[in-house]
Amino acid sequence: GRLEAVTQQMGYHPQYLDSFLKTQHYLMHMDGPLPFDCRHYIAIMAAARHQCRYLVNLHVLQFLRAGGDPQWLRGIDFIPPKLRNLNEINKILAHRPWLITKEHIEKLLKISEWSWSLAELVHAVVLLAHCHALASFVFGCGCEQDEGPAGRGSLKPLSLGNQCFCEATTGSGCSQELLHINRKRSLDSCMELDSFREHMQRIHVETEGREEMRLLQQDREEAGNRAPEHPSDPPVGLSPLADTSGEVTSATNLACYMQDPDFGYQDFARRNEDQTQVFRVQDYSWEDHGFSLVNRLYSDIGHLLDEKFRMVDGLQSSAMAKRQGCEPSVFKRGVWNYIHCMFGIRYDDYDYAEVNQLLERMLKVYIKTVTCYPEKTNLEMFDRFWKQFKHSEKVHVNLLILEARMQAELLYALQAITQYMI
Repeated sequence: GRLEAVTQQMGYHPQYLDSFLKTQHYLMHMDGPLPFDCRHYIAIMAAARHQCRYLVNLHVLQFLRAGGDPQWLRGIDFIPPKLRNLNEINKILAHRPWLITKEHIEKLLKISEWSWSLAELVHAVVLLAHCHALASFVFGCGCEQDEGPAGRGSLKPLSLGNQCFCEATTGSGCSQELLHINRKRSLDSCMELDSFREHMQRIHVETEGREEMRLLQQDREEAGNRAPEHPSDPPVGLSPLADTSGEVTSATNLACYMQDPDFGYQDFARRNEDQTQVFRVQDYSWEDHGFSLVNRLYSDIGHLLDEKFRMVDGLQSSAMAKRQGCEPSVFKRGVWNYIHCMFGIRYDDYDYAEVNQLLERMLKVYIKTVTCYPEKTNLEMFDRFWKQFKHSEKVHVNLLILEARMQAELLYALQAITQYMI
């Protein structure tokens, strides 16, 4: 009867959980352009890009329950060419969505035996973006990690219950009883986790405490003396790419679900480089363009996605913002715009110097890691970068990461589809 980890974590914000479950249920289990087994296989392909065993295992079970061919689970060499043709757009969306062009869309839609329809492709794109972003949440909240005595996050196969969180809805609503149970269990499990972490911190305080204070003081002094940097630049000396001690076990087991596994995130633009490819929201936005297109080609999904985007923006974060010395709306917009900036999406009416003022450097590197290469997130990073936040606040920021990342991927894909249709 244990509720799985994603539902437990999102249970800190029940209204958002309700919206998330409705969207997930609609994507996976309601009428739509794609067959049910293909939906779960696309989810497997998306989760594999970030080595997210949690989601892969979950959707493998759901794929089989939907009547999927077990041979497909041997890897993409054993699936129909039509599905296999999604590899390129899956890879680009997951790591460098700004590279998607109308030519990628045209290649999938061209007239042939294995061509996609526009409605099918939109359904697939939403699934890919949804699962990429959900992988960030899974890693960011520690759902993927085995918290051992060493305090490091190594991945492990998980034992799943009979119910997938995407089936936790009935019709269009979420069970209030589920929300109540989830809330209680989330609080209980978090209290145990917090107690464990406090114990580990006491053990290591002598060896780590003074060094951490020194780093924090050094970061504050450097931040006060330096000009605002490009918001997507990782803090010097704290790059998550340099931290390779968090082992990802059995990653090769997921390699069969993807091509070009070495393809990963690269900074969209460095300082002093040509930024003519910047995606300007004033030219193509979710509200004015993306919503209507996706809703027209995949009925009602636009309304569900829009509700979810609005729900995360409306979550209360007064305590979190107070700790950062700003208004809640200012803090949330700073996090959202920082994430979009890492994917080359810019808002002309926003002063990006605010990002460096609102977000401490270690917090920025945590957000960038979870957003761009979540598989590199580990327990030490989670603990070290979040000492000033309550657990519910950590979940809140991870929800912002989930939604901001998903919207960024959708904007690029939908713009490419729009350009193809013109």
